[in-house]
Amino acid sequence: MRTAGLLFAVGLCVLNITSCLKICAFNVQSFGESKAHNKKVMGILLKILSRCDLCLIQEVRDSKGEAVPALVKDLNRFDSSNSYSYVASERLGRKTYKEQYVYIYRNDILEVKEHYQYPRVEVEGANDTDVFSREPFIIRFHSPTTLVKDFVLIGHHTCPKNAMKEMDQLYTVFKGVHQKWKTDNVMILGDLNADCNYVTIKGWRAVRLRSDPKFRWLIGDEQDTTVREKTHCAYDRIIVHGREIISCIVPGSAQPFNFKENFHLTEEEALEVSDHFPVEVDLKPNHRYLLRHEL
Repeated sequence: MRTAGLLFAVGLCVLNITSCLKICAFNVQSFGESKAHNKKVMGILLKILSRCDLCLIQEVRDSKGEAVPALVKDLNRFDSSNSYSYVASERLGRKTYKEQYVYIYRNDILEVKEHYQYPRVEVEGANDTDVFSREPFIIRFHSPTTLVKDFVLIGHHTCPKNAMKEMDQLYTVFKGVHQKWKTDNVMILGDLNADCNYVTIKGWRAVRLRSDPKFRWLIGDEQDTTVREKTHCAYDRIIVHGREIISCIVPGSAQPFNFKENFHLTEEEALEVSDHFPVEVDLKPNHRYLLRHEL
């Protein structure tokens, strides 16, 4: 019966592409001018992004500020049946190396209510002034087409050598979001470097996101979010908190999207796009709203 229920839920999404809301997170590995001018890479990126109603792009290195607008413009041409907008963070990094977070979303079904850049945090007794190499970028959406109407995304890309401390500090970020916006429905997502050489069994015990049972880790440790065949690591994660949003998750929908296999690419071709696979999850639709608006 459980299997039948899962097949039914997934089937609803397949039958009507606009019903379930697909949320993705993708480390595009140094996305900037060079990739934006590579037609083959851009073609694959557009196919990946058009699968997502909302996608957090990480490792954007767009110093001229032209690559992301061009990407979203091309996405609107590629998928003309939908309408996409984006919200970008400031350029983040302790030194000269800078990255941005970018949320690309369908503006016909999602409304941005608020967003803010998490501030630098003073850590007593530490040599660095803050835990995060690139502070999280936080955004709140209104989503009338899903059962959960309002939710918050905390997008983050950890520094590999400091991954466990940064993951633990995301618990404090969550507490701040809860206090600021008075919501439990929060999704933490991105390349957290949450596996292989960057984590330890002992270290996991100190990560509050991991030890607090109220947080549901949707991408399991056994998953592989890396493109290279020689690696098998669950670096990229989706973590949810809040009874309403957890109940809204389509069972079995949280997984990496292996674009190498799906688009029949060689490893070399896939690596031109990124060394990470996107991770994704579907939210259950609000059928009453969909029927009323004939989406």
